[in-house]
Amino acid sequence: MEVWNSSEAVVSTFILRGFPEWKYIHPWLSIPFCLAYLIAFVGNVVIVSVIWKESSLHQPMYYFLSILALTDLGMSLSTLPTVFAVLWLDAQEIQASACFAQLFFIHTFTFLESSVLLAMAFDRFVAICCPLHYSTILTNSVIGKIGLTCLLRSMGIVLPTPLLLRRCHYCHVNNLSHAFCLHQDVLKLSCSDARINSIYGLCAVIATIGVDSLFILLSYVLIFNAVLGIASREEQRKTLNTCASHICVLLIFFVPVIGVSMVHRFGKHLSPTVHIVMADIYLLLPPVLNPIVYSVRTKQIRLGILRNSGLRRRL
Repeated sequence: MEVWNSSEAVVSTFILRGFPEWKYIHPWLSIPFCLAYLIAFVGNVVIVSVIWKESSLHQPMYYFLSILALTDLGMSLSTLPTVFAVLWLDAQEIQASACFAQLFFIHTFTFLESSVLLAMAFDRFVAICCPLHYSTILTNSVIGKIGLTCLLRSMGIVLPTPLLLRRCHYCHVNNLSHAFCLHQDVLKLSCSDARINSIYGLCAVIATIGVDSLFILLSYVLIFNAVLGIASREEQRKTLNTCASHICVLLIFFVPVIGVSMVHRFGKHLSPTVHIVMADIYLLLPPVLNPIVYSVRTKQIRLGILRNSGLRRRL
């Protein structure tokens, strides 16, 4: 096997193909993307500002929600520059260093979202299973440490991926499949031995999304077990209702993630458009829908939004 030295392993640019089959309608295609990014930006900024201003929302559940909103903002802003560069300016070329930086942020915020969803599941578990100790377990200090741990964990796990990609030699045409850089998309262009990269990428996903999903499932098994022990049907309904928004957000995040994984593993015969659309849904759906879910389903958030917008309505 031929071994490439590190000086040969550096590629200068990649080409973001974006939406090749729809290139002739890029100006029209930019309209739904503009709308999606606008909803994501405004929705998450509103959630954070309302929680910041409303003293009644200074509780662990809403602190975690504000961290989720900031994560969604980071995720959407990570892809926005290159998506609109492709759609508006037809600027498909991206420097390798910028590409590696972008995929670092995209994957960091993806793993961070998974971690924050686990923290929110833990919050619901403590609130329902240990209500008398809720305020003593989830203090402001503990919440801050949980948030910092989630961030450092995500960054630490993702950091080796761009460093490993820089050592690869790219001898094929450097056309990427999307309007942004993803680890697997860049890796498939390498003609070096990429087994270490592939194994590390798989281990990173298992250590984050895989482990988080198992602990979230365990949390809800314990929550449902505790709820079933409540005698009153009405109390059961009210207790489960406090978890409804979080369950919706879990589905919004994990269903597209599973869909992307299935398409990547078993959909190689599918049209490239399917892969492109699935990746866009996976990265855009949570930032767009999460603030809508919490605004619609959480009365305290709705009241806070109405108060801060100057509206007065009885809900």
